[in-house]
Amino acid sequence: MFGAVSVDKPTIDWSGNCGNLTAAVGPFAISEGLVANVPATGKASVRIWQENLGQRIVAHVQMRDGAVVETGDFQLDGVAFTGAEIVLDFLEPGGSAAGALFPTGRLVDHVDVPGAGIVEATLINAGNPTIFVAAEALGLTGIEMQRDVNGDAALLAKAEAIRAHAAVQMGLAASAAEATASRPHTPKLAFVSPPQDYCASDGRTVAAADIDLVARIFSMGQLHHAMTGTGAVAIAAAAAIPGTLVARLQGGASRSAVRFGHPSGTLSVGAEASQTGETWTVSKVSMSRSARRLMEGSVLVPR
Repeated sequence: MFGAVSVDKPTIDWSGNCGNLTAAVGPFAISEGLVANVPATGKASVRIWQENLGQRIVAHVQMRDGAVVETGDFQLDGVAFTGAEIVLDFLEPGGSAAGALFPTGRLVDHVDVPGAGIVEATLINAGNPTIFVAAEALGLTGIEMQRDVNGDAALLAKAEAIRAHAAVQMGLAASAAEATASRPHTPKLAFVSPPQDYCASDGRTVAAADIDLVARIFSMGQLHHAMTGTGAVAIAAAAAIPGTLVARLQGGASRSAVRFGHPSGTLSVGAEASQTGETWTVSKVSMSRSARRLMEGSVLVPR
């Protein structure tokens, strides 16, 4: 179970999941002896029930001599150190407590946002409830970095207005004010754009020829320094279904695997999608992460 803690007000939002922290669940469970029949060496598969969203996740964790392997040469852009690769399979990520894969039944919606007008968006439940808009809807090019966004109060307010009104359209809040006050964690708002060259936060050039699209995501009211894990799940799901705004901005064709650019570099993620009649289903989204134990200790709390 995951709670997103607000840093500026006494609020914990239990409405969604964190894909990055999900990567730590399997290794921690093994290390604490919570999982039986784990191979001493090789790959251990840990089946996880994500309580907030009612989703099944399988973590594939590397083992050696009875212990979780933490070190390795897997590099995840946005993480300072290399580590052992952990593969996460999000099973039926659209079958969440938030409702249908496309809560409105449409691949593209038009959200009426006071002060911003009509905003075209794809509203999807995958990983977390997520709203995709084109970068130009926010007056952006798509390759902005944290420094370009997080100090712009007017831009952040516009982004929150879009997020809050789309949350109402998704059936997640009774009003935009409720969405802002009670569920700052979800739905997530992401803006996407066609492939283009840009400079990542570490100074490397991300070339348009090496990616399928560019994506940025807001988390708890701020632009994320890389990409949230659940945001990557949503991108993969939307990219696999023709007709979504994400599929359109990556050239119109759906992709079972998509490589996108984010502020810290690039990320590849895959999805398995199928259509029955007019209904789309995503059976699995797979991505890789890493995790390591940072510290151990005790907190003393008065009774």
